[in-house]
This record gives sequence, C-alpha cells and structure tokens, in this order.
Amino acid sequence: MASIHRDILIHAPATALWDALLDIGALHTRLAPGFVTHCEMDGDAARQIRFANGVEARELIVTVDGASRRLVWSAAGGRLTHHNASAQVFDEGGTHCRVAWIADLLPDAMAPAITRMIEAGLLAMKTHAEQQAETLAAAGAKP
Repeated sequence: MASIHRDILIHAPATALWDALLDIGALHTRLAPGFVTHCEMDGDAARQIRFANGVEARELIVTVDGASRRLVWSAAGGRLTHHNASAQVFDEGGTHCRVAWIADLLPDAMAPAITRMIEAGLLAMKTHAEQQAETLAAAGAKP
C-alpha cells in the first residue's frame, strides 16, 4: 500500500486553518479554492467533491478530532480501490501553523498522481489562508 506524507508551513494561525478544515462542506470556498471547484454535502458525514483537474470523488468523513485538529476521510472508486487520508493542523506559534496531509492508497501505481494532487492541495490551502491572514492584518483585525 502506498503511503504519502506531505506537510507545509502556512503563515496563518492554526485556529483559522482548523476552522476552515472543519467546515467540511466548504472546501471549494474556505480551504482550497482553485484546487477544489465544487463541494456538496451528501448527508451529515459525506461530501461529493470535484477537483480542478476534473476528478470527482465521494469522501466519507471518518473522524473529526477537535482536540488534535485532525480530520480523517476515505474515498473509493474510479481507479482507487482504497484511499484513507488525514489532514492535521499544528500550531507553530501565533501566526504560523503547519498542515500535515497523509494518505494511504491502493493501487500503488496511483501514488504519483495522488502525490501531485496533495501537493497542489496544500499549496492552495497555503495561498488562500495567507491571503486571508494578510487581508485581516491590513484591516487591523485579529485573525
């Protein structure tokens, strides 16, 4: 089973990133606009999403752990026979945080494509969160 681990430092408070990640039906507007182009809830614990590259997936939310700021989801279908992933937000001091994204998947041959998607998703999160933080700072508001 392929296992992918990626993380990124973001110049935004951990609380802001966690709040956006926790809004599981708003990936396309609050967390990673441009990477996710559509997100619609399917019941209370699943979402149907479309990525900028046209890939669509139904993700089942497995765990929401507020104490550790960790969200876990799974998806299957298309060319993946197994996919389980998590994103976790770590406080790196006041106005900085780190987001770690880990995915385990089958078949192994899909790892390069999923790695590229994870890296693009993390970059979209960073870009959006840092723009939001700059906007708040320019307005004199606390994040």
